[in-house]
Amino acid sequence: MGSVCSSTVNRGTYSVDIGSQHVNLPIVSLNDNLALALLITVDVGVAFMATVGEELAAVLAPYEVDIVATVATMGIPLAVEVTRHLELDQYVVLHKTPKIHLADAISEPVRSITTDVEQRLLFDRARVSVVQGRRVAIVDDVISTGASTGAALRLLRGVGADVVAIGTIVTEAGLWRGALGQDATMVRALGSIPVFRPDGSGGLVEDWNG
Repeated sequence: MGSVCSSTVNRGTYSVDIGSQHVNLPIVSLNDNLALALLITVDVGVAFMATVGEELAAVLAPYEVDIVATVATMGIPLAVEVTRHLELDQYVVLHKTPKIHLADAISEPVRSITTDVEQRLLFDRARVSVVQGRRVAIVDDVISTGASTGAALRLLRGVGADVVAIGTIVTEAGLWRGALGQDATMVRALGSIPVFRPDGSGGLVEDWNG
């Protein structure tokens, strides 16, 4: 655990390299004991996401992926770009909010770091045939606790998908490794960020364990 430089804390941002790109992420307090550097995929711009998608697709290409799966909502821009750069056409989305076409959805419980209550991942039964027996890469914007990724793995494997890789823009701290167990070896990331804890004097320190 090391100190965040004062200029970063004063601006309320954390500077990080993500693939070939450098960004300043806003630091936001989640509670009195935890602050996060937020990567919001719908706010970083089309050019940034196009580059991220191209670079992550290059990392995933050796796995001979048939289809990309992601978790709504922040994972969708990434799935679109990765799918495009892998020269595929279809991708699938696991949803966290009920929709009319998900009334009979396959579901899996999940709790994320930014959510106080348990949610459920929902997968449209009409899309099962798209992943069944095929090589699937799960992609998401951030892997933090590993809860959403683990739920996605269980759901997709439960319908017969062969998950061969997990791609993310950044990993956050290290809790995800324990949560995913042996599946953590499948994770491929373009960057990594810590979470932040109070230092007792009004500042923050980086926590890479989580």
